[in-house]
Amino acid sequence: MTRNSKEMRHVYRDFLKEANNTHKDLLVLEADLSSSMSTNSLAADFGKRYVNLGIMEAQMIGLAAGLSVKGFHPYVHTFGPFASRRVFDQLFISLGYARLKATIIGSDAGVTAEMNGGTHMPFEELGLIRLIPNTTLYEVSDDIQFEAVLKETLDLEGLSYIRTTRKSPKPVYKGHEDFKKGYISLRQGQDIVVVASGIMVAEASEVVDRLAEEGFKVGLIDLFRIKPLPDGLRDELKGKIIVTIENHNRIGGIGSAICELMGDDADTRVHRMGIDESFGQVGKVDYLLQYYGLSQSAISKKIRELIE
Repeated sequence: MTRNSKEMRHVYRDFLKEANNTHKDLLVLEADLSSSMSTNSLAADFGKRYVNLGIMEAQMIGLAAGLSVKGFHPYVHTFGPFASRRVFDQLFISLGYARLKATIIGSDAGVTAEMNGGTHMPFEELGLIRLIPNTTLYEVSDDIQFEAVLKETLDLEGLSYIRTTRKSPKPVYKGHEDFKKGYISLRQGQDIVVVASGIMVAEASEVVDRLAEEGFKVGLIDLFRIKPLPDGLRDELKGKIIVTIENHNRIGGIGSAICELMGDDADTRVHRMGIDESFGQVGKVDYLLQYYGLSQSAISKKIRELIE
């Protein structure tokens, strides 16, 4: 892949600016992170439908619920830990229980929080959001996929949540892909399949490509819609050795979701790679992936152990 990816925050900003031309029910809510997410320039386009509440995340979700009652579609952004664990009760009751429409963007997913450190480094939000009934949950892997998912949320009912980084991810897609079914099979394998999400898709893809050069046939699936799990995924995984790889706690994320999906199939084995009983810390992405056992060398080692 040779193209340069667009920063995810610019994808979000440009999507809202364009969607505002045809969807006058959209609202943009921020909690003192408008410059970090590049949405500050949207105030001129949205007028009173753009609100920066300051550092009041719970109040932001409450406001989103009230405005949803009035027929608006709020797009709400803050860093992942503040979009999920800090406001979990408001998400669950004010939006989920009330069956109201809102799209939440939780940025700086997992180790991509980098220098913001442990308090800002979320390893748990997939598990939390999966617990809210009738929620649609995504983790996007690159800019092209993020734009497609954002467009999909325009027509979704209820609460949806998108887990993303803010900056430029490694590119995965070229722009001609169809993301409607909720997952993409990037490479076909025989007896072992890697299921990854978010930034781990590009990392796993590089490993799988190198293994293919050595004659190993390892499949790779980008599972970007984590709830509801896509139709057809169970049949694709049935009877396989599966390795799930996620920039998230091993509990509650895609590894847990796949175990729940395939738990009654005695011929399927699931091996989970993710954050294991750890909090976040300050560091660059490459260092953190190495520290938490999610580097390309760790992925390759795990797959080789299962193949050989």
